[in-house]
Amino acid sequence: MDMDVKDLRVLVTAGASGIGLEIARAFQEEGARVHVCDVDDGALAALPAGITGTRADVADRAAVEHLFAEAAAALGGLDALVNNAGIAGPTGRVEEIGPEEWDRCLAVCLTGQFNCVRHAVPLLRRSRNPSIVNLSSAAGRFGFPLRTPYAAAKWGVIGFTKSLSRELGADGIRVNAVLPGIVAGDRQRRVLEARAQQRGLSFAQAEAEAFAAASIKDYVTARQIADQIVFLASPRGRTISGQALAVDGDLQMLA
Repeated sequence: MDMDVKDLRVLVTAGASGIGLEIARAFQEEGARVHVCDVDDGALAALPAGITGTRADVADRAAVEHLFAEAAAALGGLDALVNNAGIAGPTGRVEEIGPEEWDRCLAVCLTGQFNCVRHAVPLLRRSRNPSIVNLSSAAGRFGFPLRTPYAAAKWGVIGFTKSLSRELGADGIRVNAVLPGIVAGDRQRRVLEARAQQRGLSFAQAEAEAFAAASIKDYVTARQIADQIVFLASPRGRTISGQALAVDGDLQMLA
């Protein structure tokens, strides 16, 4: 299916590896022009040909300002911002979590999106097909014991998204959140390992517990998330805004 995004100018945060890289590739395969940021110099150096990149931590406002200057120059403007950057944050009981761990998780997962949006909006107002997609999580819908900083940030992303949709609708800028469930990859494996250790379980037990409340008991792939985002940023998604769209196998809770 032709998604009609040829020459769409796209910025993907944390786009040099993992889900972000899959998002960047999916857009590029459809003919879009893509710029990414990341904090991993090695991953930035290994970007596929045609995808440009900037080293930037989205929690660092000066770095974000530099990122948008480079992205706008590389792309010649901006049509879509994908706020993908995030970290897993600590695993532990709330009284065991250090304030600096809490602050860092919210700084990257929530405030980082604000830092990027405030620079993106003036550019998006000049686009004929402007959109923002914010990555939330199944943790933005459910309580998530032992992961309070991450859950708090991801709930905040949904409130941020819905408020932006109302605020920016008059400019024709649509804003949506995508909520991945249990995503295949190293990050999810580390999360399950940490939970298994915290609760005295084997990895297999922690994995089975995670899938117990899902109708589709399988990992979500990064490509499924990327495909959803390309659709939202395409003209086919032109009347979709203010939504929190789950890609999670119908999860009903997080253990």
